[in-house]
Amino acid sequence: MSLPFTPAWRAERERQRRAAGYVAALRAEPEAADVAWLADAAANGDEDHARWELRYARAALGLLVAQRDALDDRTAAEIAAEMGRALDQDVRVAVDRRDLAVRQFNDRLQAYGEAMQRGAPLPANDRVGRCLLAFASDGTRTAGTPLPYAIELLERYTEACAEALRATYGEAKLPEDVKPSVLRQ
Repeated sequence: MSLPFTPAWRAERERQRRAAGYVAALRAEPEAADVAWLADAAANGDEDHARWELRYARAALGLLVAQRDALDDRTAAEIAAEMGRALDQDVRVAVDRRDLAVRQFNDRLQAYGEAMQRGAPLPANDRVGRCLLAFASDGTRTAGTPLPYAIELLERYTEACAEALRATYGEAKLPEDVKPSVLRQ
């Protein structure tokens, strides 16, 4: 009879621990000033809606950063699974609204992912900022919305996600004579 504490089991537990740590960082509450700004800028004063949009934005950007920057192909899938578990257990979401919260998150994840794609006429950071404002908008306040601050805010979120990913999973270390593009061949 073999014990369950094999090296593979321990490695899997470590991967789950890392994913949980990264997701916990992504679930940090947005700054009150940012919530107030978004509520005023796009959500017709609704701070609860603004707070949720900022939560969704950070989580979606964090998952997209993991897909883009992770050192291991499994990392983003493990983070997505952990994010699903965290959302399913989120005490801030009523039990009868959890399916709705998952759908809303998936809508944002898809939109932010598409906005980050290259090749569109507007820069990616502009498109990502517009996504935040569109999701937060009540549909009546779009003219004059301060897009530059939305861009800056989401750039901060993206950088914080990248830093959390590096802190949790490590940073790629290549020999100085090897270009990263060589590894993709």
